[in-house]
Amino acid sequence: MAETNVTLSGFKNKSDLHLARKIWHMTGVFLMFLAWQVLPFWFSITCLIIGWLAFVPADVMRQKNPEVNKVLSNIFRPIMRSSELNRLAGTTYLLTGALIITLFFNKGVVSLSLLFLAFADPIASYVGIKYGKDKIFGHKSVQGFIAAFVVCALASFLFLFFNQVPEFILIVSLLGGLVGALAELIPFGKLDDNFTMPVASSIGLTVLFYFFGYFPYFGS
Repeated sequence: MAETNVTLSGFKNKSDLHLARKIWHMTGVFLMFLAWQVLPFWFSITCLIIGWLAFVPADVMRQKNPEVNKVLSNIFRPIMRSSELNRLAGTTYLLTGALIITLFFNKGVVSLSLLFLAFADPIASYVGIKYGKDKIFGHKSVQGFIAAFVVCALASFLFLFFNQVPEFILIVSLLGGLVGALAELIPFGKLDDNFTMPVASSIGLTVLFYFFGYFPYFGS
């Protein structure tokens, strides 16, 4: 069987801060959030499907073809990690997770899950790399978990406040922070957290929204 692995230099590792990747991640997912907020459902979902079709098949193809892998890896070098050279990129998992939640979950749940993914994931990673001395799961740390909780709780509060949800906003914000932080922290086998975080967050937020009667504020 022909060797398909590719080795290239100059790529960041998971333990590196990799600020360009974090900025790319936050900007891209936040734009998805804005589109989900202001554009019609059919247009938003069409754009997401087109993005998925443009990126994911090419990402799969490069796993089978070393030459394609070298070309695409060099193009995306500023935002790729060394660990992604011979495995699917985080963007594939992110787009797949985002597509699943937009198809199956409430609009408010999806919006808040995208905010969690946009900001809590990269900020928790930054804090964990810089200050994460107390490890929990693998490279995940207590410090990163606390950062994710604060970001998700703040995002929940601001989102609910601007959507004029009056009931139990502080309690739900704190619980939402816990949902997002746990979704970022807990490993689900070998699945990438760009996939598991939005899906797990959406499941947890659906339970919260149902329990506190929030669905009427966000429609279907």
